[in-house]
Amino acid sequence: MKNKENKGELEVEVNKKSLTVKQDKKEKKQNIFHKFTDVLKNKLLTDIIGTILLIVVIIDIYLAVNFALNKFTLPEIDLTENKVFSLSDETKTKLGNLEADVKITFINYDSQDTTVKLAEKYILLNNKIQIEKIDDLNSRKDLMEKYSLDTDSSIIIISSGENETLLSDYDLYTYDYSTYETIDTTEEAITNAILEVTTKNKPKIYFMANHAEYEVETYFATLMNSMKEDANQVETLDILSAGSVPEDCNTLVITTLSEDITELERDKILEYINRGGELLILNGASIEKKNLPNYEEILKQYGIILEEGIIFEGNSTNMLYGYPDFIVEKMPSNSITEKLNMNLSLCLADAVSIKFDEERLEELNVEHEELLYTSDKAFRRTNANLGSASRTESDSEEAEFTVAAIANKKIDESKTSKLVIFGNELFVSDMPFTINGYKNYIVDLYNNEDAVLNSIAYLNEREDTITIRKSYDTVTYTATELQHNIIMAIIFISPVVIIIIGILVWQYRRRKR
Repeated sequence: MKNKENKGELEVEVNKKSLTVKQDKKEKKQNIFHKFTDVLKNKLLTDIIGTILLIVVIIDIYLAVNFALNKFTLPEIDLTENKVFSLSDETKTKLGNLEADVKITFINYDSQDTTVKLAEKYILLNNKIQIEKIDDLNSRKDLMEKYSLDTDSSIIIISSGENETLLSDYDLYTYDYSTYETIDTTEEAITNAILEVTTKNKPKIYFMANHAEYEVETYFATLMNSMKEDANQVETLDILSAGSVPEDCNTLVITTLSEDITELERDKILEYINRGGELLILNGASIEKKNLPNYEEILKQYGIILEEGIIFEGNSTNMLYGYPDFIVEKMPSNSITEKLNMNLSLCLADAVSIKFDEERLEELNVEHEELLYTSDKAFRRTNANLGSASRTESDSEEAEFTVAAIANKKIDESKTSKLVIFGNELFVSDMPFTINGYKNYIVDLYNNEDAVLNSIAYLNEREDTITIRKSYDTVTYTATELQHNIIMAIIFISPVVIIIIGILVWQYRRRKR
């Protein structure tokens, strides 16, 4: 009996121990679970886990977006200020309605070359433009022989019908010697080459070379070259040698004279006007009054009078900083640019005031339009010895002066002679000047060159080439006085204001405590 009882007690004790062990294990598991939940409740760990999950989600989204983008070809988006990776409005204007077939042939250019990529944008602009790439010249012995090429030569051939022109790598870049920068002009070169081979009748522009104050081919080289690139033929003219203004002259350009033209030249120009000839006059102010009766007779045909003296701006917003005779004016939309609703800004140096003889305009069958004028704070100065930048008693009263205009003279029912006149020639010249330590060429400022090129297009009824050309800006700084003052205020005053505000906020919070 005792053995049985002892055995029973032993079993009970074993069961109790077994139960205790199970309870201990259960309690340990519960403790582990509670510790785990306590850890999860820890804010720091929660934040870490949340951050990890967020990173995982972002990576998943990134991979998904990349996978989707690889399945589609999306249009490129150019966010640069001057749209340097897109075709310019100039190219779109000139080639958007192109009707002739054009082929751009790349010889030994890689398909991923930036020049080829740019040319592919022309195909999207106009389906008349096509591209051909030739990688192996050994298969095109005809091209090697025709253009005297080696197997590793690289050129671009732009052709339309029987017309063609070649571009080399040297034609796609230019060098700015004032900033020592290499400037990419690939688009300009390709667009102008297409115009070169597709324009059937190129207007003939003659610059009157004799009697000019500034040697035409030297001081207006940039302008003349830009005219050629706009598919014009440009030459100089000596009327005394030629005996007349040539019959093929579409526009005669006259710049500021150093002396009067002869009676023969006057009469030949009058004959040109009477057959409906077009004129572009770039006439700046002269320091010394000149006696130019024969030249003034040309101007009188359009009722134009050039006032004596140089125009100075009295409004700092309308001048280059520190240079009141460098007037900066906005050209509102006008007969030249109205179809594009284009506003241009010009900077004229030593300009002359243009007036119209209102009493004679009807008699002369002339209609006119002001293109550009100063602010009402401008004045004329006839005394070149004055060094003051402000108006003096010897200067004219402050007024608004016209510095560019159009005049249309009706010759008969079938003929009209159009004239565009700017009261300045320096603004489109290669005359260098230095401002704020930077070397500039006046022709490169603002939209100076555009204004004259668009005027040539207007005179020759080529509205398709009226546009604002793509800017290949350098780092040159040419601000007006007002712009200069604003920039200086941002640079020097803004940090001081921020520091003062910070101190005031700190003092306020300190006192509040």
